[in-house]
Amino acid sequence: MKWNDAKQELLKNPELVEELEKNELEYQLISEFIQARLDLKMTQNDLAKLTGTKQSNISRFESGNYNPSLEFLEKVASALGKKIKIDLI
Repeated sequence: MKWNDAKQELLKNPELVEELEKNELEYQLISEFIQARLDLKMTQNDLAKLTGTKQSNISRFESGNYNPSLEFLEKVASALGKKIKIDLI
């Protein structure tokens, strides 16, 4: 089975769609952090050193297995030369 066919089949499940929508913001945020790190050709270890944390913390954050504080997010963003902007729409 091709991925697009499997994806279409999975998206027929309303519980799965609801869960994906619930986690969309988290996935988007993590993706932006990962992309910023990769754009700088930085490893997780490089980023950890700049933020004063362990590589395992960066890994857990990027895998979605860590619920970071705003302070942690700001520290990581700063190390990437970025700022966090939050908009309520």
